[in-house]
Amino acid sequence: MSAELLEVDPLTAARRLLGAVLTCRGVSATIVEVEAYGGPPDGPWPDAAAHSYRGRGVRNQVMFGPPGRLYTYRSHGIHVCANVVCGDDGVAAAVLLRAAVVESGHDLVQRRRGESVRQVALARGPGNLCSALGITMADNGIDVFADDSPVHVRLGGEQDHVAGPRVGVSKAADRPWRLWLADRPEVSAYRRSPRAPAPGDSD
Repeated sequence: MSAELLEVDPLTAARRLLGAVLTCRGVSATIVEVEAYGGPPDGPWPDAAAHSYRGRGVRNQVMFGPPGRLYTYRSHGIHVCANVVCGDDGVAAAVLLRAAVVESGHDLVQRRRGESVRQVALARGPGNLCSALGITMADNGIDVFADDSPVHVRLGGEQDHVAGPRVGVSKAADRPWRLWLADRPEVSAYRRSPRAPAPGDSD
């Protein structure tokens, strides 16, 4: 599979990443929940909730391409979260990996996450997903389609899915850019940001 399949708008890229196999440091998992993010106001997919909305900077420069690179950041300064960059090179867009089903390496994941964590919750939520698979801030910018990459993505065919608003964002809060596979207990619960406008008052 090639990064060329992600040279598309963020919502199409999200659909293509849903159901993909993510392999990292002794663990393999199937992605069951993602969120799409666009870019600055002058780009093709303006998105006030995106890290790239205010333009390119040191922190977010990986979001501007090329596609197929991993963009990592810390949520609340603590939890590492991972996105796969999409769109044309030079245009900001990415897909946040929100949840996955661990397929192999369960013992390793259990040690990373803690023995008391239930199987369905091992990679539920973007921070837990990175913890389970051993993704770190040092992985920022790597090519997830390179054969020797420590974080590797194998795309499959597009699957039937459910769409709804993104979790925890205060801008563009009603945009149905969160996608997930139906009836998967590993999918995270929807939580609307208390700072978001009332439902229906946002894009």
